[in-house]
Amino acid sequence: MRIAVTGSIATDHLMTFPGRFADQFVADQLHTVSLSFLVDNLDVRRGGVGANIAFGMGQLGTGPVLVGAAGSDFDEYRAWLDRHGVDTTSVRISETLHTARFVCTTDADHNQIGSFYTGAMSEARLIELKTVADRVGGLDLVLIGADDPEAMLRHTEECRSRAIPFAADFSQQIARMDGDEIRTLLDGATYLFSNEYEKGLIESKTGWSEAEILGKVGHRVTTLGARGVRIERVGEEPVEVGCPEEEAKVDPTGVGDAFRAGFLSGLSWGVSLERAAQIGCMLATLVIETLGTQEYALRRVPFMERFRKAYGDEAAAEVESYLG
Repeated sequence: MRIAVTGSIATDHLMTFPGRFADQFVADQLHTVSLSFLVDNLDVRRGGVGANIAFGMGQLGTGPVLVGAAGSDFDEYRAWLDRHGVDTTSVRISETLHTARFVCTTDADHNQIGSFYTGAMSEARLIELKTVADRVGGLDLVLIGADDPEAMLRHTEECRSRAIPFAADFSQQIARMDGDEIRTLLDGATYLFSNEYEKGLIESKTGWSEAEILGKVGHRVTTLGARGVRIERVGEEPVEVGCPEEEAKVDPTGVGDAFRAGFLSGLSWGVSLERAAQIGCMLATLVIETLGTQEYALRRVPFMERFRKAYGDEAAAEVESYLG
């Protein structure tokens, strides 16, 4: 099963200021702030939901096709993804803009000052999925993740017009979308991904009930944080899967992306929805135990030992046959 993952590609530049921002502001001069902070640490991390999901799928050996836009500074990031099993040939490289970037400084009180530069991400709207499909010999599923909003709309419309199954996954972009855009993006999706809060926001913005939304998509996949995930289908009992036990809770950033990577990998193998969700939850657990969205290592033996402990021998035997 050939899966394309569309979504943002970005780098995060994270800095730490040992003092307190509040001590640097003068109350009667806030209208003319000009400050510079000497920071102790700079941590540069690879990110972007499209790249995070594709990386996880690559770790599981399912060969995802990453579709998005980056700048000429993408070479090192591309090499990293290529080494980890991601097909990056369909990433559009901008001739004028840098790869999207988040720059953030955190002070001793965990207050943050940050900026997000969309950069080349805005050119994702220029990518045609037919070109991607022709190159790889067809697409069986396209995940439409958080990206340039115009790109998300274009990819959705193209999937519908070309009868390519797609998964709707708004994540960070849902806050800026109105009801009409959300209705357009989810109608006819084979899968609709969200967390519990986003689920309520989708229903509020569209004005559609749970039942109405479920009737417009094939499967509704809702992540429940530490409680795992619930998968709903019309006329079927929900499938609920819990999470494996965590060894540590280091950083939740990218956990949702990892779940999607594992779930989509399960779909590409043709396993059941329950099994796909178990794979997703196991991969998400590795990410929450790691600082950074792509810094975890998927070692087959420890992965399968923990998977077997969480979900049993039968589930482990089935998944192990695909992991090798």
